[in-house]
Amino acid sequence: MKFTNTLTAMAVALAATTGSAAYALDELVVAYFLEWPTPNQYAQHNKIYSEKMGIPVKWVAFDAGTAMSAAMASGDVHISFSQGVTPFLVATAAGQDLQAVDIAVSYSENDNCVVRSELEITKDNAAEELKGKKVAVPLGTAAHSGFLAQMAYLNIPESDLTIVDMAPSDSAAAFSQPNTDLAMACGWGGSLRTMKEYGNTILSGAEKEKVVGKVFDLTTIPTAFGEENPDVLAQFLAITAEMNAMYAADRAPMMDAIQKEAGMDMEGTTAVIDVFAFPTIEEQLSEEWMGGFVTEYLTDSAAKLEEGGKISALSDYSAVVNTSYLEAAKKMMME
Repeated sequence: MKFTNTLTAMAVALAATTGSAAYALDELVVAYFLEWPTPNQYAQHNKIYSEKMGIPVKWVAFDAGTAMSAAMASGDVHISFSQGVTPFLVATAAGQDLQAVDIAVSYSENDNCVVRSELEITKDNAAEELKGKKVAVPLGTAAHSGFLAQMAYLNIPESDLTIVDMAPSDSAAAFSQPNTDLAMACGWGGSLRTMKEYGNTILSGAEKEKVVGKVFDLTTIPTAFGEENPDVLAQFLAITAEMNAMYAADRAPMMDAIQKEAGMDMEGTTAVIDVFAFPTIEEQLSEEWMGGFVTEYLTDSAAKLEEGGKISALSDYSAVVNTSYLEAAKKMMME
C-alpha cells in the first residue's frame, strides 16, 4: 500500500479546522500520553500545577501526536506535552500556527519497530523477508519517521510493504494475537514494550539513532495561546522543570504517582522511564537543543518529508521554535 498522500491529507484536514481561537482561560487543558511516564505526572497526580498556577488544569490523554494537533487546531487543547516532531511538522506545514517551547523528553530506545519472532527477520534479510508483509505504523508520528528512515537504510521500498495506519496501543493488541497477519509494528512506550514480548527490533536503539538521529518529543502550543497567556505557559514549564529536577535528585518518592497517571504497573513504568532523558532548562536553552539544534533538526526533517511527498516544508523553521517562555520559566525558578 502506498501512502504518499496520507500526510498531505492529514495536513489539509488540520488546515481546515484551524481557526483563530481566543484563549480567555478559566481552565488550562493539557494533552498527554498514557503509558508514557514522565516526572511531571507527579505534579499532575498531586494537583501541583493547579495549586501553583491558581487555575484548574485538565489533562486529556491522546493516542498520537496527530490527534493533539487536531485538538489544538479546534481550540480544545492549550498545551501538548510530549508531541512528536513529525506530527508537529505536519501541522505547521498545513498552516497551523504552532510553536515548540520545550523539550519534553529525549529517547532512542523507546521508539522503534518490532518484527514477529517466529518470522526470524533481521537487518540482514529484512529486504527479502518483509516484502509483501503487513506493517502497522502510526502515520504522521515520530515512529512513522523512524520507520521511513529504517526502511530507507535497509533498502526496502514502501511499495514492497502493505502499510496500515494503527495507533501503537491497537497494533500492540493485534501483535499479541497468535493468528495476527502483522509482520511488523511500530510504536513507543508501553505499547512498544508489549510488542517486544512477541518480537524483536530490526535495529537496536543505538543503531537506529545513527540512522534516524536524536529522538525526542516537544512541548507545543498554538502560538496565540502563548502570546495571550505568557505567564501561565512559563509557570507550566517551570513546574515541569522542577519535577524533572526532583526526579533527577531522588525519583523513589515520585514513582507511585507517576505510574498511576501513566496507567501502567510499576514494572512497566520503570522499564519505560529508565530509557528516557529529561533535559534541564539550561541544557534546553543551549546550542545542543533549543538554542540551535532543534531548528536545524526540524528543517532537515521537514526537507526529508517533503522529498518523500509527505508535506510542503516551511521556508524557515526558526519562527516555530520559541525559547522566550523557557527563559521566563528559568527566571521564575531563580526567584
